[in-house]
Amino acid sequence: MQHFSNLVLDSILVQEAIQLLRINGGRAHAVHLADSVLQLPDLDPQMAALLVGELIKDDWRLRIADGSHEVELTCEDDERRELSGTDYVVFDVETTGPKTPPSRIIEIGAYRVSRGRIVAEFQTLVNPQIPIPPFIVGLTGISDEMVADAPLFCEIAADWLRFADTAVLVAHNAPFDVRFINHELGQVFPGRRMYNPHICTVSLARRVVPEIRSHRLPSLAEHFAVTVKNRHRAAGDALATAEVFLIMLELLRRHGVRDLAEARRFKMQLADVSH
Repeated sequence: MQHFSNLVLDSILVQEAIQLLRINGGRAHAVHLADSVLQLPDLDPQMAALLVGELIKDDWRLRIADGSHEVELTCEDDERRELSGTDYVVFDVETTGPKTPPSRIIEIGAYRVSRGRIVAEFQTLVNPQIPIPPFIVGLTGISDEMVADAPLFCEIAADWLRFADTAVLVAHNAPFDVRFINHELGQVFPGRRMYNPHICTVSLARRVVPEIRSHRLPSLAEHFAVTVKNRHRAAGDALATAEVFLIMLELLRRHGVRDLAEARRFKMQLADVSH
């Protein structure tokens, strides 16, 4: 399997181990992880290191320290990323339906944002290998004929992973888009998912611009005087989301928000808006 720095094990236990290590400053004894994560108390250090090592052996973010029974976290804490210095990939997917499985991706549109400007784009139709329902055809304008000669997701998966790299993913209703991307990646790379942290612009907008009634993309675009071109097409929606996101990033900067963790906690007070 090709190595991608943004592809990791899709394991709840591994994620629990990472969270525990972060709480403990990035390092903890294997006995502690075996007890807390694997629910195997009172193991001797060698057996604990063996079992924890088996759990983390295929995840580059963790390793057993040389000559010890301690586990180390080798990745940075993404929540501490400086907002002004990190790259973002703002993306949107169009799909054959709302749930996966059985629905599949039919289009991806994405824009890389670096230091306040859009620097690259990625867009492609995707052959879902299943019929596109009439409602989706009417909504997006994407038909079976249009995707007949489009690449399969497995044929563009590597290109997508290289484009996203280690950027923070941004999407309007991000749980939906991230879930679909990870489902498709899981078909190509079984047991793997994207490592990238993500920001949902719906959630962010509710906290940054609480004064507007609706936080749907058209409403936000109108509020910020952003034009939405080709609504319900991945590239058009992703571009509008990127432009809205850049404006909200600037609002966060003006209020002293410096990193991803602070952005997740920030909430504009309506009293601040009136001033």
